[in-house]
Amino acid sequence: MTWVEAIGWFGAALAITGSAMKTIIPLRCIGIGANICSLIFSSFTGNYPSLLVNLILLPLNSVRLYQMLGLIKRVKQASKSDLSMEWLKPFMTRRKTTSGEVLFAKGEVATCMFYTISGRYRLKEMGIELVQGQVVGEMGFLSPDNTRTLTLECIEAGEVLSISYDEVRQLYFQNPEFGFYFLRLASERLFANMERMEEEIARLHAALPEVETVRKAASA
Repeated sequence: MTWVEAIGWFGAALAITGSAMKTIIPLRCIGIGANICSLIFSSFTGNYPSLLVNLILLPLNSVRLYQMLGLIKRVKQASKSDLSMEWLKPFMTRRKTTSGEVLFAKGEVATCMFYTISGRYRLKEMGIELVQGQVVGEMGFLSPDNTRTLTLECIEAGEVLSISYDEVRQLYFQNPEFGFYFLRLASERLFANMERMEEEIARLHAALPEVETVRKAASA
């Protein structure tokens, strides 16, 4: 067997191995190796159709590999970045709010989320007042039936930005930075709610001895 034939057989083995890959980056790497081997073999044996095919596939696989590595890099950067919403503002719609207005109510169908610019807002059931520059309403997007879990009311007139869930879905799937932002935002909200729940449980446990003392005194 000559070295040219050996390269040809090696390229064939790489092509078969690449077809068995389950992840895209190893597939592209092995595909590039197979293209190079096939180019060498085809050029020495005069197999021009194979030479032409691999001349097309080699740059194609290289470009796709570069794009995928760039995507992974951006995802890693997004997972470590802060939760700034500045870049999302151009996709959102500005609207004014009035004191006493209910932006959404618990149990109703959720269609959008908000970003507070000015004014004062409160999550009614939890008695939590939102500061300016805060995202709210994203939990309805994650809810199985897309319903609101809390009521948001305006207690001082101001402005908010809104974005529909349809636009959120498009950004979620098209933009890895937003996908990671949204997952981190929802996770932080869930952990914050859990922390408040644990604090309330601890407060109730601490109050139980006092309640028991009062009950015994009343029954004595």
